[in-house]
Amino acid sequence: MTGKIITIAQQKGGSGKTTLTANLAVAASQHGLQVGILDTDPQGSLGRWYMQRCEVLGEAAQGLQFGTASAWGARFEAQKMLKTCDLVLIDTPPKMGSDGRPSITAADFVIIPVSPSPLDIWATEPTLELVRAEKVPCCAAVTRCAPRTKMTQEIDAALDTLSVDRLTQRIVNRVIFAEAMQLGKSVLEKSPSGPAAQEIRNLWSEIADRTAQNQE
Repeated sequence: MTGKIITIAQQKGGSGKTTLTANLAVAASQHGLQVGILDTDPQGSLGRWYMQRCEVLGEAAQGLQFGTASAWGARFEAQKMLKTCDLVLIDTPPKMGSDGRPSITAADFVIIPVSPSPLDIWATEPTLELVRAEKVPCCAAVTRCAPRTKMTQEIDAALDTLSVDRLTQRIVNRVIFAEAMQLGKSVLEKSPSGPAAQEIRNLWSEIADRTAQNQE
């Protein structure tokens, strides 16, 4: 995969966009890609993670490029990052509305994180409307789920109702994600052999396959 922009978008806050962006960036980097991450959320959580990462690992050693942009500047900044990166991941703010359109139109692929809750399902509808209006390929990724709960089991049916494709690998709600983010790391670095790291590897592998298929 080279020269690709992937946007992580969801209207509802708390769905795990920033955590997913950071961990997928490290996963892609470990597969040999030069990865850029673009923070378009005014809260700046991805930027704070990146700064912590530079303090812990050193700016030259941490392996990622970082940029910020307003919602309207996302397309321009992402395209600029592609001049030196194989892949750019865009982290978007919640409730982005029409201001978030440049992050969508810039993307070759959009990932919509969905936690197993009615609020997340409801918030997915306007996100899908925006993505479909721009005719950008997308998939839902089930995040922050608890194994074997009724709501987790029901989320597939809810996503079927929305006619949205989804990635097979679910991301279980584990404390290690927050612990790793606090350290400026990913779960792949904090516990490389742990189940959270394997979930991220599997998810990245699926995403890489999907984007390759869309290119064909």
